[in-house]
Amino acid sequence: MKIRPIEKLIAAGFAGALLISGFSAAGTVPAKSTGTQPAAPRLVLLPTRSPIVAFRLELRTGSIDDPAGQEGLAALTAAAIGEGGSKSLAYTEILDKLYPMAASIDSHADKEVTVFSGQVHRDHLEKFYSIFKEILTAPRFDQADFERVQSDAENALTTGLRGSNDEGLGKWTLQLALFRNHPYGHVDTGTVAGIRAIKLEQVKSFYKSHYSRDRLVIGLAGGYPKRFPERVQKDLMVLPEKSAPAVAIGSPSVRKGHHATIVEKDARATAVSWGFPIPVTRRDDDFFALMIANSYLGEHRTFNGVLMNQLRGVRGLNYGDYSYIENFIQSGGSTFPIPNIPRTKQYFSVWIRPVKPDNAPFALRASLYHLDKMIREGIPEQGFKETRDFLLGYSRLWAQSTSRRLGYKLDSEWYGRKDFLDEIQKRLPSITKAQVDTAIRKYLSMADIEIALVSSGGAKLKETLAGDAPTPIHYDTEGTPANILAEDKVIEAFPLGLKADDIAIVPVAEMFEK
Repeated sequence: MKIRPIEKLIAAGFAGALLISGFSAAGTVPAKSTGTQPAAPRLVLLPTRSPIVAFRLELRTGSIDDPAGQEGLAALTAAAIGEGGSKSLAYTEILDKLYPMAASIDSHADKEVTVFSGQVHRDHLEKFYSIFKEILTAPRFDQADFERVQSDAENALTTGLRGSNDEGLGKWTLQLALFRNHPYGHVDTGTVAGIRAIKLEQVKSFYKSHYSRDRLVIGLAGGYPKRFPERVQKDLMVLPEKSAPAVAIGSPSVRKGHHATIVEKDARATAVSWGFPIPVTRRDDDFFALMIANSYLGEHRTFNGVLMNQLRGVRGLNYGDYSYIENFIQSGGSTFPIPNIPRTKQYFSVWIRPVKPDNAPFALRASLYHLDKMIREGIPEQGFKETRDFLLGYSRLWAQSTSRRLGYKLDSEWYGRKDFLDEIQKRLPSITKAQVDTAIRKYLSMADIEIALVSSGGAKLKETLAGDAPTPIHYDTEGTPANILAEDKVIEAFPLGLKADDIAIVPVAEMFEK
């Protein structure tokens, strides 16, 4: 339900108070069963003195559960619930009721989880909760609402990703290459053919078979009444106790060597993404050392990273250049990730925002060069200390609202951590440069890499990449320092490891079709 959220207002008006007041009596309450009494959903609680009450109901179902030929069913089910009505209220009536409360309700379906989130001032908690509860336990599933969200989903692929979002197109092209023939192997929204094939009855059936108590974790944070969590837990007992068996998620099949996919599109600039699967997640202690390495290389939308400083700052190639050690979706206009997109399998990736076509091969080479350099040389001592200190402060900003802190608490529960954000503060000060360098060489490699490019002139770009001849950078101004020009000579000839047979050209109209 895309209702104007109050999270930005909270961050501006209450963030300081929340951080000062702190969180107490927080924890996970496991599901309980007494005798033959059915188990209740698990609770994750963060009671605070905030006047805001935040809900995050996490169902452990997502696009991995989409049946073949119905890719998009999980996301469409979430949208039909979160952006539809309830048994007693039409969608427009819900909008009218939420607006004067300055309340919000949203839904998001990812690979392995679907989250329904909402927040409201505690003065309006009763009125809000009656709506929120009924949306989840008695969704309206109106045909007109279904057709609306179905059309929105198809447009998100055709008009959005394929039409106007070259950066997103490149990043999803990379993910599909990394997870081909895998449960992660299609866009969470679905495919065009899959979305068109889905009927309302199939959405209803998916709801009945996957929205169950054994898949549900109830997250509550803020200034809710003492007995309120038990009440929510009891109210959601109306959901089925158990659901369909969980999908097995194995490791992706990695293609040996370097491979590239060029999405042929009439584009003024070239978007570049590349990466490879990595066998480490937040469950692993090595993740914390790898966080420092990644932040040093390319923290999202900050000038802390080498990629941002070297490609944008020094050479002016584009707007931004970042790296990631897990799936990343930016939260609105912030620089922070959204929580509650956990994955059993993760991947390392680099995102090079669109560059002039004649500089795209150089930008690709430059990003590969800097990863290779970090693997060979490790992190400089000064860079290590500065990055570790940066992360200790920066990570505190990831929980600027009650809802975001709750989201991270749910993710901690998913990954088997007590509190991921607290662990960053406890672990990073004791991590050494040697541990970071070891993690880099253990998990990051130049051996097997998938590359995705969105560009016009695909045949010419393929010839350039496969030929592996030097691709110099083209500056718009003069006066580049001699040391940078000298490094440019090394970068322009950095081996790409691509042959013609390793490069596929795909017309944009074929992307995400089926």
